[in-house]
Formats: sequence, structure tokens, C-alpha cells
Amino acid sequence: MKLTRRLTLVAFGAALAATTAMPAFAADLIAIITPSHDNPFFKAEAVGAEAKAKELGYETLVLVHDDDANKQSQLIDTAIGRGAKAIILDNAGSEASIAAVQKAKDAGVPSFLIDREINATGVAVSQIVSNNYQGAQLGAEEFVRLMGEKGNYVELLGREADLNAGIRSKGYHDVIDDYPEMKMVSQQSANWSQTEGYSKMETILQANPDIQGVIAGNDTMAMGAIAALQAAGRKDVIVVGFDGSNDVRDSILSGGIKATVMQPAYAQAQLAVQQAHEFITTGKAPAEEKLLMDCILITAANAGKLETFALSQ
Repeated sequence: MKLTRRLTLVAFGAALAATTAMPAFAADLIAIITPSHDNPFFKAEAVGAEAKAKELGYETLVLVHDDDANKQSQLIDTAIGRGAKAIILDNAGSEASIAAVQKAKDAGVPSFLIDREINATGVAVSQIVSNNYQGAQLGAEEFVRLMGEKGNYVELLGREADLNAGIRSKGYHDVIDDYPEMKMVSQQSANWSQTEGYSKMETILQANPDIQGVIAGNDTMAMGAIAALQAAGRKDVIVVGFDGSNDVRDSILSGGIKATVMQPAYAQAQLAVQQAHEFITTGKAPAEEKLLMDCILITAANAGKLETFALSQ
């Protein structure tokens, strides 16, 4: 599905400021449901959403579904039962989450999705996601440049049930495949996990000791890959990630991972809460359900300005 509107980070600030805050009743509750906070990206979402909700006068209920659609459904039941006025959701699967979001809608609780879209429209009030394709192309262009436009490389894919994993992979290949001397020798899912990124990289390296590069679908897998490569004494292998985490920022600054692509996780979450507030207080939904926010390439040149999925000016 195509997202119908794009928003840069500069435009985001103006969009957020344009919606004037009306005080909420103290009893009003916003539920914030994300994957595990062990991943700093999802923690940043929860922190950003909670901060904005409290700023606007709401109580918050912060929950974690651990990418388990059944648990997510139970947590949405909890939010409904607690009388939540809105749900901010980074969902547990583009198909598996549709029924749960519909259940909330049927109960009169609007959902505002962040980071991951679902394969349905008219169920959530809004879906705010990073421009994963645009970001992947930025990362792939830098990866090709770092590789000198040639060499054997590995791709670590995200969780296959997550629509973003496929979009990022397509963005990578729409760039990399134009370079005939770039040869992908292995492509495996590490399920967004640092532990799996490490173990998959160990196995791949044993079978393909001549690799020169690794491009990963997120920073967590990239951190696992770089750790495995360093343990094997392979500091020559170029690793590029996707997310813009502080861990990868530090790795870039210390000469480990070479680049990543920053998703505005904190900003997305805050915008979703602002939209929820507008909907709760006025009944007004966003002009368009789906909104893209552009990503930013992070290298050694600007990594020092990166903090918690936001880039200072």
C-alpha cells in the first residue's frame, strides 16, 4: 500500500505546533503499546508518547506486546477495559493486528499507529510511519559507496511478518542491484534481534569468509553482526544499519559500524499523541490516514548530533 503524505522533520515541528493543546481531563487515559523496550527504538517511542501525553494532561498506560499478536490483543482488551480514550500502537504484525485494531474501534477506542502500518485502511484513525523505502535507498547508496561499488555482501532481514522488513529490503536492492559487481552471498532473517544477528553472522561468516559487507534491516541486528565480526577479528567488514540508535551512533564514532539511517521514532510517537488529543477533544481526524516521515542518513560526519532518534541542528 502507498502512503499518501510525506512529512520531513522540519515540517513535523510546524505540524505539531499548529495543533493547539487543550487541557485534558485528569481522568482521561491514553494507552501506549509497543514491542519490547529492550530495543531502544521502541523504548524511544514509548518515552516520547508518554511525555507528550502527560504534557497534554493525560494519564498513561504503557504496555509491551513483545511482537506477540495474541498478547497484543489481550493488552488492547486491557486498554478498552480501563476506559482508554485512545491507543498509540506500534503493532505486532501488519495482518495479525487488523482484528485487534478493529476490536478497539468497535469499542469506541480510536487507534493511532506508529512505525508499522497494517494492511487495512479505515480501521485505525492514523498510521504514521517512517519512509522506509526512502531511508533504505539512502542506506544502500552509502553502503555501495563504502564498498567501492563491488564485493560480496550479506543482508540481514527483519521479522518477515513485519511489512517494514520487506519495504527496506526492496529499497536496498533497488539500489544495490544496479551494481553488477555487488554480489549478495547470503540473505537471512535475524528477526530484528541482536542475539540472532550475532548468531546468524557467526554462521554466515563460517560459510562465507570472504565477505566484505553487511547491510542490516535495523540497528539491533547490525549491532549483533558487528559484535560477531569483531569477535572473529574481521574489523575490515563494512556494516550499515537502519534506525539511528544511540548504540550505533557510538559504534560509528568509534569506527565500528559505518552508517545507519535515522527514523524519527520520538517525533512520530509525539505526533500520534497530538493527533489523538485533537481527535479526543474535537472529533477531528487527520486529513489523511497515512503519513510518511522521511529518514536521515547518519555517518561519522553527523553522528555526534544524534540523540535518542533525533538529530540536533
